[in-house]
Amino acid sequence: MTSLGARVVIAASNTARKLGQALDNMGKSMEVVKYRDRLVPSTRFVAVDGVSPTVSPLTAFVAPSASVIGDVTLGKDSSVWYGATVRGDVHKITLGENTSVGDRAVIHVAKIQGDFPSIVGDNVTIGPGAIVHAATLEDGSVVGASAQVLDGSVVGKNAIVAPGSVVTPGTSVGEGEYWSGNPAKMIRKATAEELAAAAENAVEVLALARMHAFECDKDLEQLTKDDEAYEDATTRDPEYWQPTDEKAPEDVLGQGSPGLIFDSVLTNPEEGLKFKQKKAKAAAEQK
Repeated sequence: MTSLGARVVIAASNTARKLGQALDNMGKSMEVVKYRDRLVPSTRFVAVDGVSPTVSPLTAFVAPSASVIGDVTLGKDSSVWYGATVRGDVHKITLGENTSVGDRAVIHVAKIQGDFPSIVGDNVTIGPGAIVHAATLEDGSVVGASAQVLDGSVVGKNAIVAPGSVVTPGTSVGEGEYWSGNPAKMIRKATAEELAAAAENAVEVLALARMHAFECDKDLEQLTKDDEAYEDATTRDPEYWQPTDEKAPEDVLGQGSPGLIFDSVLTNPEEGLKFKQKKAKAAAEQK
């Protein structure tokens, strides 16, 4: 049989719950503009009309905040960086191998005012904030930051479009040419140094993409361990015992050796004395 005290607690709890619900409902009725928080599903990979992106298992990196939508194919070692959008909703988009789409860049296609996919070759660099709209970028080409390559245009092999330039619809940029301006025009041939720098940049971006992929794949448990390890490394005296991956010889319940884990000035007074002397010496030197 339930005691009197328990019955009083249960009754008080029920009354408090009902009072809370009544206050909540009263607050809702007083709202001028009703608003409800909703969970937003991830837009990293989104299907359109039943067509999902095809991503190589060897793709280097797709940022958590990037959006790859619809009929899109990503090749080996390619990367799509933070805030970038690759949207193949009304036509297909193909990215070759070792191609990078920079932060906030946009790749789209055309169907209404023309019928153009976006085809991007191998070893192509698309800079941050650039727009590639229903165009073709051949192997080794570079589209600079905030540049635009518009409908039906073709940027030839190893060609460079300078940052901020606009390649107007239907334009053909020849192989190895350097284009700049708005509208973009051929300025000269790309130099050997520029082509070498572009190739080197592609290699560096791939290494960076793999590092970002490794970090972004960490779960909460691993991130917590990293934070604890960083704090330990920045606060632990370098002359004190340093943690290692080796199992302690006197391990207790998988928590390590008590003599190492729980060492203190009480159990190891000589260590405490040395630490105190060192701290006093450092304070004296600062004066």
